[in-house]
Amino acid sequence: MYLLGHVIKTGIRLGATPRVTWRSPVSKQRKTLIRLLTKAGDTAFGQTYGFRQILSHPTPVDAFRERVPIHDYDKIYNEWWHRARADEADVCWPGRVPWFALSSGTSNAASKYIPVTPDIIRSMRKVTRRLFCDMALFRLPADVFTKQMLMVGSCTTLSPEGRHWVGDLSGIIGLNRPFWLKKYYRPGREITDLPEWSDRIERIAEEAPKWDIGFIVGNVAWVQMIFERIIERHGLKNIHEIWPNFSLLCHGGIFFEPYRQTFEQLLGKPVQYVDSYMASEGFMGYQPGPDSRLMRLATDAGIFFEFIPFNEANFDENGNPRPEAHTLTVGEVEPGKHYAILLSTDAGAWRYLLGDTIEFADTKRLLFKVTGRVKHYLSVVGEHLSVDNMNTAIRQADLALGVGVKEFSVSAVQDGSHWAHHWYISADNPATVDAGSFAAALDEHLKTINDDYAVERRYALRAVRVTVLPHGVFYRWLEEKGKLNGQAKIPRVLKGDAKQSWESYLHSSGHF
Repeated sequence: MYLLGHVIKTGIRLGATPRVTWRSPVSKQRKTLIRLLTKAGDTAFGQTYGFRQILSHPTPVDAFRERVPIHDYDKIYNEWWHRARADEADVCWPGRVPWFALSSGTSNAASKYIPVTPDIIRSMRKVTRRLFCDMALFRLPADVFTKQMLMVGSCTTLSPEGRHWVGDLSGIIGLNRPFWLKKYYRPGREITDLPEWSDRIERIAEEAPKWDIGFIVGNVAWVQMIFERIIERHGLKNIHEIWPNFSLLCHGGIFFEPYRQTFEQLLGKPVQYVDSYMASEGFMGYQPGPDSRLMRLATDAGIFFEFIPFNEANFDENGNPRPEAHTLTVGEVEPGKHYAILLSTDAGAWRYLLGDTIEFADTKRLLFKVTGRVKHYLSVVGEHLSVDNMNTAIRQADLALGVGVKEFSVSAVQDGSHWAHHWYISADNPATVDAGSFAAALDEHLKTINDDYAVERRYALRAVRVTVLPHGVFYRWLEEKGKLNGQAKIPRVLKGDAKQSWESYLHSSGHF
């Protein structure tokens, strides 16, 4: 098996980065946009916005930005995607859309219906193959490449709706998984087709001794829940007692660092981590090597990117882009600044506001990190707290006090004529946590990493409060909302309906 693993590892290393290419990211992106416009030129969307005329323009990128408006989910769904969902062909992309991925997000819709086409599936596969090849750079034992891969996701059962199917992206990808991967893939459709997340966890825990897992792909919060159940069911000290070859976790969807301490308590030895950036709208990038946790943007895989500087000139107080918002391309971004992402894809998204914010550390290699959501930032009095700020401060306070935080959320609340931040954190042993000490530590760390916050703490932001809760409270809230699945995320900033729902749940469950 070692010899076979060595052969496999050597083979995939040949496809790993760095790759020799003459084409720059700028030219790759221009080529991508031209391909998208050419293919969608005769669609209803393409005819409305003159894709053929854009293609004949001397600078098609500029013409595209001038002629096509920015769309958030509500705008593009209400104006265009609802027609595709009614099985009309050639709306935003050639042909009928065969699948719609259900995604809960920060839009006004309870569930978003994201079109998924065979073209975007092929683009996702392209990035997945590159990620798999780059695993050879992660200093893993050769025989690990002969082991099985556990993929943690949502239910893979799709529902028929007219002439298309609706379900989680996991299910859609499962139907389109390459044949060669099925031999290595676990847990298998007989488990992933189960509709209840709790039932899938139980079956995975039951079958776990039969598997030899080397790689795991999934949201770290849900992987951790699976580990905890396996360890409890089989009376283990750590997960490596049952899966000694587990060596690499490919994670995405949520920030990893708040989970690192509690996750690593479940391990018997260190493992490698690979960060990835995938959504129902497309596979946008991943961490290409072990020496940095930064991810690299995929510039030639079916997505044309634009970036809106995330500031008050371009966004209102609710995180909505202003009509006059100015966008940049990959050749125009600067390091150290926060940008909201616009996507144009081979699934028929056009100048689509994804909702995430990112920051580039290296604009030549397009290495970046995700810093938050346009709706998930807190600036009630001008403190401008990003989710990246929040994660960093929570992590530092937790390291100092040893609380064992897994989840957290924060909301702005009235404090007389001023404002306060109310933090909700989960802890291993809530009864033993001094909420006041954690609030003070969190406050000091936020002052250190965010100058605006430090200023406002002297004036309009009068208090920082912390409520300590058991870990399960956050997940039970998601379950009550019908959103407990492998893709669900705890909102880091509670606003509007989410805030009201959370507070009502805490009152009804006796935690408030």
